[in-house]
Amino acid sequence: MNVQGEDVLRMDQIAQEITVHHLRASRRVIHAISEESEEIIQLNPDGRYFVYFDPLDGSSNVPHGLPVGFMFGVAKKNLEGREDNHLRSGRDYIAAGMFVIPTGTFTLALKDAGAWRFHIDETMEFVRPTRIVLPDDKKGWELSFNSANRYTYSRQIQNWITANEGKYAFRYIGALAADIHRTISNGGMFMYPAIVNHPDPRKNRPQGKLRLMYEAAVVAFICSEAGGAAVDETGMSILDVQPMRPHQRSALYAGSKALVEDVTRSLALLNPPTQ
Repeated sequence: MNVQGEDVLRMDQIAQEITVHHLRASRRVIHAISEESEEIIQLNPDGRYFVYFDPLDGSSNVPHGLPVGFMFGVAKKNLEGREDNHLRSGRDYIAAGMFVIPTGTFTLALKDAGAWRFHIDETMEFVRPTRIVLPDDKKGWELSFNSANRYTYSRQIQNWITANEGKYAFRYIGALAADIHRTISNGGMFMYPAIVNHPDPRKNRPQGKLRLMYEAAVVAFICSEAGGAAVDETGMSILDVQPMRPHQRSALYAGSKALVEDVTRSLALLNPPTQ
């Protein structure tokens, strides 16, 4: 069981060990934060980067032969003054990316340089990337969320879903990297709202379920560089959320700007401005 209280598969452990081995061997990383490690992983105090990663996203798909992913964000240490190794917000990332496994698709976003997609060809080499821009044509847009949870969401979000789900195709894979791969390819929005109305109150997640630093912020960074947006349950841009804890959780609404802005208006009803 990991720090999140979730069952850990042997594949999770293998992915974790491989990733940490290569980060350590690079000697370029000061520390890393992983879903599978309760503590911050100290690597090289003389390094230059901080890496936040989920070594095997959607691992519950493994026994069924369904897609899984690897997600990461990278931030750089302060080169102009004292460095205190504080946790970085998504706004401070210089890069973020995700692999969809086993398709061999790699999406990489670079700060102020766009989002790019690489594919492995028949020789197992990554071919020249193509730039990803979320499409404007609403005819191909999709909504992606766990429909089994819809009645556990806030009433405002339930109403938004009811009003909008008939306008778009519905797709949900259950691995964040794979679902976001579809969203940024076809347009639309991926949602993982806060759970606030579960029949068992112990299963409520009022702050959201996804991890901020190596899931939500990674997605937000990629979507932003692809021309989209991402917000949390308060309607705040995910990129501006300052993490207070390594494994801090967050809700997530990410994808085409028009849809994210629309759902943000419903979220505003949950979080009215204070006088």
